[in-house]
Amino acid sequence: MDFAFDARTEELRAKLLAFMDEYVYPAEPVAHEQRAALSSPWRTPPVVEELKAEARRQGLWNLFLPDSGYGAGLTNLQYAPLAEITGRSPQLAPTALNCAAPDTGNMEVLAQFGDEAQRKQWLEPLLAGEIRSAFAMTEPEVASSDATNITTRIERDGDDYVVTGRKWYISGAMNPDCRIFIVMGKTDPDGADIRRQQSMVLVPRDTPGVEVRRAMQVYGYEDHWHGGHAEVVFDHARVPVSNLIGEEGGGFAIAQARLGPGRIHHCMRLIGMAERAIELMCRRAVSRTAFGKALAQQGVVHTWIADARVAVEQLRLLVLKTAWMMDTVGNKGAHTEIQAIKIATPRTVVDIIDKAVQLHGAGGVSQDFPLAELWAGARTLRLADGPDEVHQRSLARREIKRYL
Repeated sequence: MDFAFDARTEELRAKLLAFMDEYVYPAEPVAHEQRAALSSPWRTPPVVEELKAEARRQGLWNLFLPDSGYGAGLTNLQYAPLAEITGRSPQLAPTALNCAAPDTGNMEVLAQFGDEAQRKQWLEPLLAGEIRSAFAMTEPEVASSDATNITTRIERDGDDYVVTGRKWYISGAMNPDCRIFIVMGKTDPDGADIRRQQSMVLVPRDTPGVEVRRAMQVYGYEDHWHGGHAEVVFDHARVPVSNLIGEEGGGFAIAQARLGPGRIHHCMRLIGMAERAIELMCRRAVSRTAFGKALAQQGVVHTWIADARVAVEQLRLLVLKTAWMMDTVGNKGAHTEIQAIKIATPRTVVDIIDKAVQLHGAGGVSQDFPLAELWAGARTLRLADGPDEVHQRSLARREIKRYL
């Protein structure tokens, strides 16, 4: 395993670091001011569109997509340090580069499983950053950590599918630019194979019977930057049979294919969030005095900063190993490593951000620093794309199986 950056990664990394310093960090306060003046908090601040235009001009666009026909053609190992950099400003940078979830996963699904017409109608405008999208799987009435539990029905009626169900925490759905939902539901609820009961269909937002009911809060945040997390009701929403993605019964497999890259992308960005927290911790420590000496001279602060640095270096190596394995043996071959980073990274980064909050005192939980919002985002990722306990269960069973 060689994790040294190749020439292309070094070039993109240098361009991205300069882009962050020159454009993204200065845009953070501007975006907050502009959002406060918008007619709706769900609309995109104008400065974000300016960032997108500049990123595209510089060739920092669709870096996440390994298919060179649609994206930058980078490997997971090449993309990892770039995603980490965007994680330092998770509200702006991923969107600026058209590398923000859930659009990334949806574009991957359409590129891999969509037909030519679906790619033309939905993938192309997503790749161009002209529209946004949402992925509707999680439901309030069942334990969605087990995706076989979903109850939304996708029923064939002649040349149409009729979609009926209730979803929630559907990321991006509050954004008025969100034009399309990828909806997972059951086409064969009584099928013998519980992993072949589900299918995925494309449901345009303006389809009669689709109601974006309300925004769900995350620790009090509405997460305007990512288009919110909505409760969405599908009340006999009718779409053509041609809106089926892949084949009937293929929804569970498509979901697993989608979630693998999504999990590592989250972990890459989480490392950047941790680096931002460490930077803020250090700046605070050298600028504040308590009980007669700088916080940087307090022993407990030394411990927090040292432990954070060790933890980040460990996580980065594990993420890079996972990226390398995904590139060399595929997502299935890297299943254990993907689960390991999904378990380790969010909970470790939550702890690092928590220490940074503590060091900032009241400022740490305020809107004057990004730490509280970073903490909420990192904590949520212990649930998103499968809770810790599901990954721990699966990983442990795989380990035990070797001894049976």
